[in-house]
Amino acid sequence: MKNIHLLLFICCFTFMAFQCDDEDNLPTSKESEQKALNNSKKAIEALAATSVCNETTTCKFIALGSKPCGGPWSYLVYSTSIDVKKLETMVETYNKSEAAFNQKWNIASDCAYAMPPTSVNCENNTCVAIY
Repeated sequence: MKNIHLLLFICCFTFMAFQCDDEDNLPTSKESEQKALNNSKKAIEALAATSVCNETTTCKFIALGSKPCGGPWSYLVYSTSIDVKKLETMVETYNKSEAAFNQKWNIASDCAYAMPPTSVNCENNTCVAIY
C-alpha cells in the first residue's frame, strides 16, 4: 500500500512539474510577436520625437529595424536632448528582436538598401535628415 501511495505521489509531482514548465514555454503566435514589435517601435519613435535641437544639442541618426535580407528598414533621427543611451539600448533590442522574428517566421522583403542620411540638420528645433 505504501508503494502505491509513493507511486501516486511521484506521478502527481511529475505531472505538476510538467504543467509549470509548459506555462513558462507557451507558444507565441506570429501576430502577438508582431504586435510586440510594433509596440516597441512606437515607444522608440515616441522617445525620439521628444528630442529637440538647439545650440547645446547635437542631431544624430540611428539604424532602425532589421530587414530579412540584411540592413535596417530606415534611419531614426533624434537629438542628444533625450536619454541617448536608453534610445540606443531600445533600438538594439528592437533590431535583434526583429531579426529573430524574421528568421523564426521566414519573413521575406525586398533587398533594397536603405540609404543613411548624408547629414542631419537642426531646423526649427527639430532634427531633419538630409539625403
